[in-house]
Amino acid sequence: QVHLQESGPGLVKPSQTVSLTCTVSGGSITATYYYWSWIRQSPGKGLEWMGAINYSGSTYYSPSLKSRTFISRDVSENQITLRLTSVTPEDTAVYYCTRDLDYGGTGGISWGQGTRVTVSS
Repeated sequence: QVHLQESGPGLVKPSQTVSLTCTVSGGSITATYYYWSWIRQSPGKGLEWMGAINYSGSTYYSPSLKSRTFISRDVSENQITLRLTSVTPEDTAVYYCTRDLDYGGTGGISWGQGTRVTVSS
């Protein structure tokens, strides 16, 4: 069974860059034909798909976040990384890593437990 575990700094200041890591166990991030997405949920709001990287390393981003979002992977460590630049308090959310057979939605076959990011000075 695939297990996803997110990790991150917890608290970041406005204008900084936040980096989050999703460590995957029980399966390879290069396994065809999976997509690994980052999805977030801000307080009082619904789920928002941010972007994804697929089994071959191709990346896909939400148009609204494309200019600030970068997703990469470390195959040797079986990890997916999200970098979000120029954060504001509106980026305060719980960030989830998911595995699915497509990208762009807020479903997912497998989910991590989420990591909370608070943007505050």
